[in-house]
Amino acid sequence: MDIGIKDSIVAIVTTDRNSISNYCSVPIFYADTKEQKESLAVNLSKITMSAIHDLENGCFVLIRH
Repeated sequence: MDIGIKDSIVAIVTTDRNSISNYCSVPIFYADTKEQKESLAVNLSKITMSAIHDLENGCFVLIRH
């Protein structure tokens, strides 16, 4: 079974609406504040059983390993 990175990315959580391409094929969740972004990422991570990775550019990527 060959699983690529696109198959492992569950969602992206960000506060910057301009940082993600419109052609992204995974769900993107926008938050208004840093605190809301962190809370949203944690809750989505629990729901989807995925890990949160901080890209340190204002975006969290949720990945199922």
